[in-house]
Amino acid sequence: MDLHQMKRAAAEFQTPFYVFDTDELCAKVEKIKTALQGRAKVCYAMKANPFLIDRILPAVDALEVCSPGEFAICERSEIPAGKIVLSGVYKKAEDIRSVLESYGGDPVYTVESYSQWQMFAAYTNRMQLSIHVLLRLSNGNQFGMDQSVLEEIVAHRADCPYIHIEGVQYFTGTQKRAASKVSRELKKLDDLVDTLREKYGYETEKLEYGPGLPVSYFDGEEEVGDMLLAGLTEALQALRFSGEVVLEMGRYIAAQCGYYFAGVVDTKVNGAQPYCLINGGIHQVNYYGQMMAMKHPPIVHLQPRGEEETAWTICGSLCTVSDVLVKQYPFHGLQTGDTLVFEKTGAYSVTEGIALFLSRDLPAVLLYSEKDGYQIARDHIAVDKYNSFH
Repeated sequence: MDLHQMKRAAAEFQTPFYVFDTDELCAKVEKIKTALQGRAKVCYAMKANPFLIDRILPAVDALEVCSPGEFAICERSEIPAGKIVLSGVYKKAEDIRSVLESYGGDPVYTVESYSQWQMFAAYTNRMQLSIHVLLRLSNGNQFGMDQSVLEEIVAHRADCPYIHIEGVQYFTGTQKRAASKVSRELKKLDDLVDTLREKYGYETEKLEYGPGLPVSYFDGEEEVGDMLLAGLTEALQALRFSGEVVLEMGRYIAAQCGYYFAGVVDTKVNGAQPYCLINGGIHQVNYYGQMMAMKHPPIVHLQPRGEEETAWTICGSLCTVSDVLVKQYPFHGLQTGDTLVFEKTGAYSVTEGIALFLSRDLPAVLLYSEKDGYQIARDHIAVDKYNSFH
């Protein structure tokens, strides 16, 4: 979005609200796919921002879905089940049974534990239903399985004739800023593929890998995303594994397309420090890596005035001293009634905040494209009824 589009949105809609520029979103995906040179497919992790799935679907190869709620969103959006990777560290038996009964083997299912493997085996045997799964390899945390458990499943795969193991899923975290880490992780997968072939005669068909490419959110941070993407492509080209590679991405795809608009509702000076209060807060916007509000994300002041610059501390509307978004942010002539636009809020901010705290209304959500203009995906929602017995 350019400045003209921001001012138009601020004039037309009541703050606070989010705008997700879907032209920017799809351009980002195309940039990624071009850089990958056809070596890998792209899977969008919808937990980063579920509002984007309708617009991004034609541009990506799959959607990663991690909860029954996300799956219900996909159903309402009529997402083809064949484009869904049904993941999640906790899979409720009733939910899996329902998906199996309705969609059968169309989605790809992930297996995160031996008990999940047993659950899929029991259902598919009972239904005589063939499905495809990915075995998730753990990185030493609560997600996935130790390699020994994964190998045990592969070794006895013939005991579950209705389950076809497509390959391995592996994700170790977000905001990686070193290409060497990505290279080491891909080498680990390469070695695992060799081990499974040599020990169990199993040929891996697919690797689904989350590279965790970084987004630079703050002033002074080096923009290394493009460099890491190039390093990822080099590492993929160096793989001995010649099968299908799918890259699962969320933040790296979605962050850039998001804009959070908040109105300045009060200004004051306390103890010689200028304070700016907005009609939003930390329950609606969050930057990964922010530390005690000291780092400066990109913020656009839509009504700058004069030459004099003042360093403001931006606070939200919550009755807690924790509701400080940014300290010492320079603005020109900031006044009550102005609008601030927080950029790079396309990933996670819309869903991961403490949204129900103090029963403040949920912000509106808008989608923007040059073709369709502004579309309201969600209006402002009062949440007081969710925090009350009556």
